[in-house]
Amino acid sequence: MQAQYSVWGATIRGVEAVPVAVEVFVGSGMPSFSIVGMPDAAIQEARERVRAAIRACGFRMPAEKVVVNLAPGSLKKAGSGFDLPIALGILVATRQIDATLIDGSLCVGELSLEGDVRAVKGMLAFELCAKNQGLSLICAQPDDGLVSMENLECRIVASLSSCANGVFAKPVMRGRASKGCSSDYSDVAGHEAAKRALQIAAAGAHGVLMMGPPGSGKTMLASRLPSILPPLSEAELIETALVHSVAGEDIGPILAGERPFRKPHHSASMAGLVGGGSPLRPGEISLATGGVLFLDEVSEFKPSVLQAIRQPIESGRIAVTRAEGSVVFPARFMLVAAANPCPCGYFGDVGNRCSCSAAQIRNYQGRIGGPLMDRIDIHIDVWRASPDMVLGAKGGTDSEALRAGVADARCFAQERKRRAEGAQAGQSVIAACGLRSEDERFLKDMAALHQMSGRSIVKTLSIARTIADMAACPRVGREHLCEALGLRLRDGIGSM
Repeated sequence: MQAQYSVWGATIRGVEAVPVAVEVFVGSGMPSFSIVGMPDAAIQEARERVRAAIRACGFRMPAEKVVVNLAPGSLKKAGSGFDLPIALGILVATRQIDATLIDGSLCVGELSLEGDVRAVKGMLAFELCAKNQGLSLICAQPDDGLVSMENLECRIVASLSSCANGVFAKPVMRGRASKGCSSDYSDVAGHEAAKRALQIAAAGAHGVLMMGPPGSGKTMLASRLPSILPPLSEAELIETALVHSVAGEDIGPILAGERPFRKPHHSASMAGLVGGGSPLRPGEISLATGGVLFLDEVSEFKPSVLQAIRQPIESGRIAVTRAEGSVVFPARFMLVAAANPCPCGYFGDVGNRCSCSAAQIRNYQGRIGGPLMDRIDIHIDVWRASPDMVLGAKGGTDSEALRAGVADARCFAQERKRRAEGAQAGQSVIAACGLRSEDERFLKDMAALHQMSGRSIVKTLSIARTIADMAACPRVGREHLCEALGLRLRDGIGSM
């Protein structure tokens, strides 16, 4: 007697769930249980979990030859989420449960030895996969709930035994909690120039490098940047939540509209920062998608690790290639870096004497690398606030005022781009600035004086365009160029 049945499962590939047909064959031959189709070690171990779960729930494990094929065979599969579809496929093939209970469904879940079904990482990706394939979803109830989606039926199975009579529970959907209270710039005493620079960065999604002595407030300024960014749009929210779901991170704050703030330690490896491992997992630059990637003590990172983020800064994506293939992760983030000016940290500080030689200072600042420095839009110096400012009652400009300026600038920029689309599709930064001839000559003279690269000139114009948007000016003027040059050119403690 031979029997065969196919049920849908899925495997995570990058940040997407790819549908996989789980084909179960039960036939005559030496009793065996094999899984083929490029499974990883976790899927191979499913044989023991499935055997134990089927017997613990009162079903019969067939004493014939059992072959499970995961199609397509050329795709490497990973994860314990195949336990449930394999077990259900065997039970349907041996006519122990009715096939109509799981027909047209995508099944995902890990089995315990007692037959309980557990949720796996990446449930949001599996939901999207089932919706896109026009299937319903059969899975365990995640602790934090499922994300409600239109045109997607979700059925919850707590134990393999409940499938005998088709007893499925209704899923508990997670609500979108209100945005939590984040730190406010009113807590930061002084630093009005740095707050202005970060407001410009937030308005135009520019990268920022802050250089200054220890205790000057660089980390406080960076950690409050998400408080002035607008909430995530619907498209950004789905993309960002998807990355965090696949990585096994909490997606609650993302669903509430909060932008992520990632702060990897300077000992982070290449795989930890850009992604890697087996199976391939998104790195910190992907987890910062839609938000801020803060590299504190950036000079302490390994130079090879730092240079790996140069390409994602401009393209917004990272392609991680390994022996099993190449996977593309999103990497649309705002880069904020902070560094001391020298190994002792006090070069340029009037209150403390620097003990480093000129060669040590150059080598320390050179660890960041010229190519990466050229890709960071805004360079600012951050000095210590005076005791009067720190102990004073007022902290200066707060996040609400800065956030309002960011929102107005982004609205003006969107309207400006909409009007420009009719006149010139794909308008470049240079054309969007609309420089007058005398302002263009001024920029050329400054570029020649400071030996600015072509990328540096374009980034200066991009900053100037953002500053003009904040002032609701359709054309970039001399005052906007001057402020942009002040934020771009390194002429302070980081200019050695």
